[in-house]
Amino acid sequence: MHESSKSRFFDRATPPHIFTLVSLAGLSALAMNIFLPSLGGMTEYFETEYAFMQLSVALYLAINGFLQLFIGPISDKYGRRSVILWGLGLFNVATLGCLLAPTAEVFMVFRMFQAVIAVAMVLARAVVRDIYPQDQAASMIGYVAMGMSLVPMIAPAIGGLLEVWYGWHASFVMLLGFGVLLYVITWFDLAETAAPSNNTLRQQFAEYPELLKSPRFWGYCMASAFSSGAFFAYLGGAPFVGEQVYGLTPDQLGLYFAAPGLGYFIGNFITARFSARVGVNPMIFWGNVICAGSLLPALLLSLAGAGSAAAFFGCVVFLGIGNGMVIPNAQAGMLSVRPHLAGTASGLGSAIMIGGGAALSAIAGALLQPGSTDLPLITLMTLSCVAALGVILLVMRRERRLRL
Repeated sequence: MHESSKSRFFDRATPPHIFTLVSLAGLSALAMNIFLPSLGGMTEYFETEYAFMQLSVALYLAINGFLQLFIGPISDKYGRRSVILWGLGLFNVATLGCLLAPTAEVFMVFRMFQAVIAVAMVLARAVVRDIYPQDQAASMIGYVAMGMSLVPMIAPAIGGLLEVWYGWHASFVMLLGFGVLLYVITWFDLAETAAPSNNTLRQQFAEYPELLKSPRFWGYCMASAFSSGAFFAYLGGAPFVGEQVYGLTPDQLGLYFAAPGLGYFIGNFITARFSARVGVNPMIFWGNVICAGSLLPALLLSLAGAGSAAAFFGCVVFLGIGNGMVIPNAQAGMLSVRPHLAGTASGLGSAIMIGGGAALSAIAGALLQPGSTDLPLITLMTLSCVAALGVILLVMRRERRLRL
């Protein structure tokens, strides 16, 4: 599909509309965090422990990351469109299962099945890379992510209100409604953007070593993984910190929880405006500088025993700005290492990023026990950001050496 073709909504003879791509990525974000303010209510409903319900975040991320190992090669083999439609259909079935679950264990099984919506996030980016070259793809991914960032910015607030008004089921009813609507939109708007590979599926998976042997691919992956790892740790620990440490109600927590989404929107706007002009590496570097410095005020206040919801969530806004600069550029970089393996690279890169995020989310949940302060979570998030900055410095150093 030619990059200069103008998109027309519901016209599969043209590239997919930006609204469709944003919605695909947005549904994945919506499924991740809309129900977080309901964790306390779900714990009571299922008569289980809060720590068990917290696993609905870590396990979802773990399955999400595992599936992304397969999404890329399968989409390179069979095309983007059919894989996305299958993923949306299975997600809707899993969401219905969550709504009808009689026990916490059954809910958790269907919650893990919901992770199939990873196809929407992974392949929305791959579709962009199918159409545009690297630096322009970074800008377009920035626009997609900028629109997508509205979802995590408002979803927890909506989820908190739905919890107060109707209970936790309402969030999953909303997910099901959006899932069905997006299936219809995708069916009519998204044509195939990548010619199916002539390789067998086994041959597609056999191409993983080509990516794994690339230091540049690993550099972009790890820069993205550590930077986003701070956010995933936030997902695993912020509900506990908000409710148990700061004493927020579900609707208050939902409003505060939107903090990184606001920053992410700003960071994505910066990416969309400047990546094509500045280049991906400088954008990743400065984004990680912002991430690494964003949590220091909250960390110092916590060490002094003066931590507060306003300080913590205020600092997380700047973490979101940094992530909004790092993640789209790192993803564009990893997809451009081997352009003919864009789908495979997108899936593998996201699997590494989200797998690491699942681990950090689980660690955050394990560190936060009854009586904990906010210090363990803030420390974990800060260390992850510092690691991301170190990785991109190594990538830039290697690039300078290769030029000599």
